[in-house]
Amino acid sequence: MALREFIKRHRIASAAAGPAVLGVAAIVAASWGLMATPETRDTRLTSSVTECHDMVTISVAGRNDSPDPNKTAMLVDANGNALPAALSGDYSSHWVDPVVNAPADKVDPGSYAAVYIAYPANMSTYEQAVDTGVANAEKVMHDIAQACPDTKFSIVGYSEGADVARRVAMGIGHDEPGADGKYDVVDPKSVLGVVILADAGRTAGDGPFPGAQDPNHPDGFGQNYQNGNKPISGQGALPDQAGDFGALNGKVASFCSEGDLTCAAPQNISLLQLAANVGRQLNVDNLQNEGLTPATGQDVAVTLGRIAMNAFSYIASQPNWMASNETFLQVLLKVSEPGYKPGDNPPAPAPAQSISTEQMAPLAYLPQKVLNEIIGLIVTNQNTIPVIMSDPYQLTLGPNGTGHHFDYWRDSDAANGKPMSSAEYAAAWLTHLAQQAQAGQQIDTKSQPTQADVQAAYKTVQDSKTADAKAATTTSPAATTTQPAPTTTGTAPTTTTPAPATTTTTVAPAEPPARTQVAAPVETTAPTTTQPTTTAPTTTQPTTTTSAAPTTTATK
Repeated sequence: MALREFIKRHRIASAAAGPAVLGVAAIVAASWGLMATPETRDTRLTSSVTECHDMVTISVAGRNDSPDPNKTAMLVDANGNALPAALSGDYSSHWVDPVVNAPADKVDPGSYAAVYIAYPANMSTYEQAVDTGVANAEKVMHDIAQACPDTKFSIVGYSEGADVARRVAMGIGHDEPGADGKYDVVDPKSVLGVVILADAGRTAGDGPFPGAQDPNHPDGFGQNYQNGNKPISGQGALPDQAGDFGALNGKVASFCSEGDLTCAAPQNISLLQLAANVGRQLNVDNLQNEGLTPATGQDVAVTLGRIAMNAFSYIASQPNWMASNETFLQVLLKVSEPGYKPGDNPPAPAPAQSISTEQMAPLAYLPQKVLNEIIGLIVTNQNTIPVIMSDPYQLTLGPNGTGHHFDYWRDSDAANGKPMSSAEYAAAWLTHLAQQAQAGQQIDTKSQPTQADVQAAYKTVQDSKTADAKAATTTSPAATTTQPAPTTTGTAPTTTTPAPATTTTTVAPAEPPARTQVAAPVETTAPTTTQPTTTAPTTTQPTTTTSAAPTTTATK
């Protein structure tokens, strides 16, 4: 390698920076510290943030799908401190791998890397897990940018990780530079693209590319995702996380499948929304595993009691709340949001009356208030019963990957203007971005993927299906069941290593390949059913993946 190229790929953040990793975030509490163990092979510290790349993908997988410091070779920062993240060569996600690993073989060795953010990835509690994921992702991006100022980023999240990716992207997009011209995380211009699979913060009516000049593809990529004739209905299950992406508008792909209630929940299901808000503050993992015990019952009682107290406190803070049109259910929805803080909402003025409100007792408004409560309950729950009758859990997180939460790897529909699945499209887009980053070029706003790129994306998914078919014949994972959890994710790994594809097969599950280091899923089991295959090339070309070695730039 030429000396100039070597220096380019091994920039040091400062004279004190020692060998370390392509890393992530601040270590959150002691739970993320590396524990001493006699078996050092699986816990050795490898790559460093000083190993610079043209583009790095920050990957956040879903529930129970996160690197474990006790089993995975983790990253270290520029000073050699352990970080809760791992290179994609050291950790594999059954679901996210086909998207984030796609660019690796289409650019020069060392030009591209993908890292997986380690975070609790659980439901104990959901908000704490997501907040930790956000903090970790922001820290690793900041560390990489400090060591490698020319590195570009993409962000990919799925399910619970999609919530993390959305919050990180919104934060970066709305960040303003300080007096020194520096940003809290990274310059928004360094983020080339964001992929959110099952976007729980999606706003009703939003298309897949919010803020883009053309609603059918992100800015800078000319390949259409769909013809736009079948917009996704409903909205995300976390409306309090909705919002635009600021400077990143047009660089975001927010994918949602019709029927996936995490991102396409009908409006007017306020009671279900209230239940979801409460669930985000409960230890759902314990409830799921232990049922209603004195301990879990106390958790439920404390949470409900806190919400009730906030509701009464809110009402007491409003001048003559009885005269307003706000219903008690609306108050509960407001104060049950995990981010709600008492006193955040200024008192709303009561509507003008023919008689001064100070001259009328609150009971004078009781008949109208009761009528408003009844009408409001009916109107805001028009779709609650239909959703319940449709068995929302099976609809969204059905066993063996049958739920719509797993459609993103099989939702192509060429006959109706959608030639690629969401995962295939995301892989092709990230490949395009990585190639542009390697060339050091400005993004071509009229660029479309070459035929070779499209075929490579198809082949990635086909290889995954072939590997899954082989894995399904040699393993028999135990099934598990869970309670409905609209914001959780399902991962469906197996314990076999994917084999390279050799021929096109007619027995191929629709999900991505099983990998070895992913924790067992809670919602689903590894696919064992036979699914139709999607159109894919029949060429034979085995793929290989290697772990990044210390102090080298190659990650694949």
